[in-house]
Amino acid sequence: MFTKNRLWVIMLIVLMVMLSASGCTRANQEVILATTTSTTDSGLLDVLKPEFDKQTGYDLTIVSVGSGAAIAMGEKGEADALLVHSPKDEQRIEDAGVAVSRQIVMHNDFVLVGPADDPAGIKDKPVAEAFKAIAEKQALFLSRGDESGTHKKELGIWEKAGITPAGEWYQETGTGMGATLNVAAEKKGYTLTDRATYLALQENMDLQILLEGDQELLNIYHVMQVNPEKFAKVNAKGGKAFVDFMVAPETQEIIKTFGADKYGQPLFFPDAGKEE
Repeated sequence: MFTKNRLWVIMLIVLMVMLSASGCTRANQEVILATTTSTTDSGLLDVLKPEFDKQTGYDLTIVSVGSGAAIAMGEKGEADALLVHSPKDEQRIEDAGVAVSRQIVMHNDFVLVGPADDPAGIKDKPVAEAFKAIAEKQALFLSRGDESGTHKKELGIWEKAGITPAGEWYQETGTGMGATLNVAAEKKGYTLTDRATYLALQENMDLQILLEGDQELLNIYHVMQVNPEKFAKVNAKGGKAFVDFMVAPETQEIIKTFGADKYGQPLFFPDAGKEE
């Protein structure tokens, strides 16, 4: 026969074991995704997260910080998977063994937006000529200035145009795409944005697409797993599950139609399995 005290001790031990096991399960079930702001500002991940959680049993934690900061998280082993759009940096961390299983997921494009009166006269010009015109007129340009994929794309265009942007007309917000668009609208300036974020926010701001369709403005997104062999704390199975989820036919079908009902066009175009 157990005494009351002995029974309470046994029950306490069992409870502690159960709580410990439960804690381990929760930790193993969390998948940390570091991603660019456009995937959240557009609303895409609001749709995909519950689907991923339901299909896999994992709990996706989304850290939306821009591609540069997301890749930096991967380099520190602070994320399990990355969904970003900065190809040169992606290739760099893949070559360094930080990222594995890198796969193309989708694309959309960048657009140059600005006030309707278009003070620099850039509408429908080639990209480099448009950026030159902005610099020559010293028309206000808002840069994200945050080492994101969009910021890297913008800097690449300035470089090709042979211009080092500087001066009062060139202002860095140091924020995500949504916030930068709001500043551009408030100050009546130009900015480079991904189309998805612009379409998601256009009702709330007076900015127009002035330049689009140039091959230079293609915007490609990749998903990848942070290498568990390099970082012991990475959730290897969870990271792989997210990569597999993003390229699965069912997810690609969601991406294919996302936004079409509201904006008259999809915000992203699925690319899984295609050659680049």
